[in-house]
Amino acid sequence: MNRLSQFSALCAAFMMVSGCSSVTEMVTSNLPESHSGRPSIVVSLRAQEAYLHRAGHRTASSRISSGREGYRTPVGHFHVIRKDEDHLSSLYGDYLDDSGRVVKANVDRRRNPKPPHSHFVGTPMPYFLEFSPGYGLHQGYLPGVPASHGCIRMPYWKARQFYNATRVGTPVVVKS
Repeated sequence: MNRLSQFSALCAAFMMVSGCSSVTEMVTSNLPESHSGRPSIVVSLRAQEAYLHRAGHRTASSRISSGREGYRTPVGHFHVIRKDEDHLSSLYGDYLDDSGRVVKANVDRRRNPKPPHSHFVGTPMPYFLEFSPGYGLHQGYLPGVPASHGCIRMPYWKARQFYNATRVGTPVVVKS
């Protein structure tokens, strides 16, 4: 196998492992910031994109998946109220038995009663930036359309970049 083929295979394997849909996302999210100043986040639900700004300059952007019909993402002016790098959903997840096997998958614990001899484990929401109670930006699956329960999902590398660039109090504007 020539070096180009080896490199291509390595990149493809890395993308599968990292959950990154493009090498560009991985590279651009790890570039040093070109601007300093206070960060802010703007989310366009219509464009299904999020933007990170510093001192009025766009320093990063990301594809997103926002809330689907019946689970709309709130629109308005907010601030990051909590950061949690290893957040687990308190509402959505799986019921597991004592040995860790899934008894019932993809449940809403408000609507799906707990089966006997099971316990709830919330869905992972890495790099969670909560901007309104129960709503935040975090790493998650992006099908190309609004599909979440109201949160704003981002690719792994971008969620990590936005998480690392912000602090509690960072302004978040969500536009329709």
